[in-house]
Amino acid sequence: MSEILNEPASDNRSDIEEFLRARGAADMAHPGGTLLDHLLRVRRRLADWGAPRAVQIAGLCHAAYGTDGFAPSLLDLTGRGTLAEVIGERAEALVYLYGSCDRGTTYPRLRNGESPAFRDRFTGTESDPDDEDLRAFLEITAANELDVFEHNEELATRYGAGLYQLLEPVHALLSPAAWEAVRFDLRSRTDPS
Repeated sequence: MSEILNEPASDNRSDIEEFLRARGAADMAHPGGTLLDHLLRVRRRLADWGAPRAVQIAGLCHAAYGTDGFAPSLLDLTGRGTLAEVIGERAEALVYLYGSCDRGTTYPRLRNGESPAFRDRFTGTESDPDDEDLRAFLEITAANELDVFEHNEELATRYGAGLYQLLEPVHALLSPAAWEAVRFDLRSRTDPS
């Protein structure tokens, strides 16, 4: 494990990509190609938005434990320590937060400002992430979903307006670049005109 808390054992993104490849991400179908293609695009989008490095790396690995919207996983939860060794504890914690989100419970709570906001789909526990974690979660959510929608019009049509409705009330937590991308890509799906 890295000697500096929250820092990955390797600062080399190609090592992280190889880790994902070794666990099947390059062989798993996903809108726009493979899961690895998608993960790379999500990381790139986060970088373009100026997200902190840990958030970019979490975006690159966001589906490691599967998600509420994409069940296949690259690791089971007993592999959390292994992932933390590769990407750092902070990035791994964000990957877990993202993957553990029970969207059916959490999304309406976020929209409505309810507390506790989060429900962990793995444990059933509920919590209120701090603002830094919530910002990271929302940035990864926006980058992930915008990429999926860009590569699958059916999903964009079905879920685009819902994503906009989720993010609009909490848009102050998104970076200006992320919110602008959401508005540009999704606003037309919410306007009947």
